Amino acid sequence: MTEPFAAVDVIAAKRDRNRLSDAQIDWVVDAYTRGVVADEQMSALLMAILLNGMQPEEISRWTAAMIASGERLDFGGLSRPTTDKHSTGGVGDKITLPLTPLVAALGAAVPQLSGRGLGHTGGTLDKLESIPGWRARLSNAEMARQLEDVGGVICAAGEGLAPADRKMYALRDVTGTVEAVPLIASSIMSKKIAEGTGALVLDVKVGSGAFMKSEEQARVLAQTMVRLGTDAGVNTVALLTDMSTPLGLTAGNALEVRESLEVLAGGGPPDVVELTIALAREMLETAGISADPEAALKDGRAMDSWKKMIAAQGGDPDAPLPVAQHTHQVLAPADGVLVSLDAMAVGVSAWRLGAGRSRKEDPVQAGAGVEMHAKPGAEVSAGQPLFTLHTDTPERFEQAVEALEGGYVIAPVGSRPEPRPLIIDRITA
Repeated sequence: MTEPFAAVDVIAAKRDRNRLSDAQIDWVVDAYTRGVVADEQMSALLMAILLNGMQPEEISRWTAAMIASGERLDFGGLSRPTTDKHSTGGVGDKITLPLTPLVAALGAAVPQLSGRGLGHTGGTLDKLESIPGWRARLSNAEMARQLEDVGGVICAAGEGLAPADRKMYALRDVTGTVEAVPLIASSIMSKKIAEGTGALVLDVKVGSGAFMKSEEQARVLAQTMVRLGTDAGVNTVALLTDMSTPLGLTAGNALEVRESLEVLAGGGPPDVVELTIALAREMLETAGISADPEAALKDGRAMDSWKKMIAAQGGDPDAPLPVAQHTHQVLAPADGVLVSLDAMAVGVSAWRLGAGRSRKEDPVQAGAGVEMHAKPGAEVSAGQPLFTLHTDTPERFEQAVEALEGGYVIAPVGSRPEPRPLIIDRITA
């Protein structure tokens, strides 16, 4: 087969800040998926995109080419409207766990295709796999059946869904090109559009624990993804939310499942509850459902939905969750007010304890992580526990404690942290 383009010419075009043609984009994504374009060539192109950017039309075409590399799911035959949520990732971000069954309990179908953690950010599948028996992989037929019968599915994306993205993401991770907005947007949206959902709510994180450190960066990413979804016929909205401080009081796997169960039981940390309800309202609105998610948390409907969802994927919702074999407490060095708690520091500490991984193939510990006993604004006393560290391998404690050093500030009593809203803005088409 004679190829219509040469990879080096496509690379040179973007290197020289030129707009790639639709035909060039279609070919290079397909050729890379087929193995015609080598890893080193795609690496060079991805770096050129990172440095020189893409115009909106290029991003849209790149996303379409990634979708076209694989299958596209269709849930049009369901009796429920479909709606989904995607988070750009953070520390303690367990929102998918209570949110999916909550929205499903109110009449929507939620096809939540999720991933695994890498580095300081946690992975939804890793958290759920701490539940005995639960399985992440479902066939398309199993997904459709569970969506109809239960309403909620959290599972791994199938091998046939946007295979170009799977191959490209692995390359971006080792070539320093993860942060490119066109590549982040097309990676997320190619999978979400191919997933077949009718509506999508994006939770775009901002702050030290997020990929997007500044509000300006996050806003550009949110606007890009909303435009991609809208152009593809998916009713899409985005919330910019704060990730300078961890969400909730836990960062880990089983620890976050336990905290999610508290939310489903009508309790839980206020910030986790606030964001869960806010995202649920957006998802229900985009799906055309008028319902009160707060009431469904309080009256047990969301918990009932969770138990059905976990059991449908082979899990035992009533089984005890794993507990780490060893714990270590980090104590407050002085009396005062905790005025800041850095999400990145907590995320790195949890990662070093075994809750996260450095490479995709690395195992994680179900019980590892960080439990926080105070959040900014709380008064603390010298010697009071600030954190409890959990791991099965106690030799990890030293590096985990080092990660927390400088990650929190205690000021004299009477000081108050500058208030920062959890939900910063709402982005629509």
